[in-house]
Amino acid sequence: MAALPQVARISLKRILFPTDFSEASLAALPFALKLARTYDARVHVAHVILPEPHPRVLSPPITEFTAWNEANERLDEFTHGPSIGDVHCTSLLASGDLAEVIPAMIREHGIDTVIVGTRGRRGVSRLVLGSNAEKIYRSASCPVLTIGPHVNRPEWVLRTILCPLDLEGDPKCALEYAFTLAEDNAAGLIVMNAVPLVPWQHRGQVERDTCSRMRKLLPTFGKPDGMSEPQFLVRWEPPAEAILTCAEVREADLIVMGVRKSRSPGLSSRLPWPVASEVVSRAVCPVLTVRF
Repeated sequence: MAALPQVARISLKRILFPTDFSEASLAALPFALKLARTYDARVHVAHVILPEPHPRVLSPPITEFTAWNEANERLDEFTHGPSIGDVHCTSLLASGDLAEVIPAMIREHGIDTVIVGTRGRRGVSRLVLGSNAEKIYRSASCPVLTIGPHVNRPEWVLRTILCPLDLEGDPKCALEYAFTLAEDNAAGLIVMNAVPLVPWQHRGQVERDTCSRMRKLLPTFGKPDGMSEPQFLVRWEPPAEAILTCAEVREADLIVMGVRKSRSPGLSSRLPWPVASEVVSRAVCPVLTVRF
């Protein structure tokens, strides 16, 4: 029998960690350092000086020069502080609109992964980086690992990875990342699909057909010797609830999901951006979104 082709190796050598030095953004730092040590990656710590939302009327304005110097000192202190440890670190400082600056940093420095923290309870629209962060989240050309407000895992170990698939889209990208991360960390892989609104009498056949479709995706990548067989699940809830429930029940340490930008506000898809936002804001484990 001909050997199956192996999964394409993902690269995690350049990590972008944007921060505003708030508690929520710093909560994502241990996850960035963990991946950096695992993959011997360099972390680019980025701080963006945002434009003033409105003129100051009760206090004198901070000059651009002063703001830049203060931010540069704080960034330098952070990147050379004890929290970074032995990880290779570079500081990046810029000013402007986050939706333009962060994607430019990704292109200029060949970033493989962006890692951000969130605050609040309204998903990516409340990313700690500000109101424009949702644009970054949606437009980043590389995967984004988001640490939501309910994640509390200082000793993060990848034992179980959940990969919900959008079978109507392009599941290959998310599955590549999930498969490789599972292999690299000797983690279990759960491949799942949500199929809501199916009458109970038809669920048996739908489950068999759906699991068959998911299994057929794996030979594309191959399965290395010693890796345990992935598990295949079908859940009957709406996508966000299915993903969150499965992650909780199976004690997932990471959710890897493919996402695509809707072409129109009313367009519905298996895993639209509103679903990703809901998962990010409520998940108790980090969420890695892979755009296609």
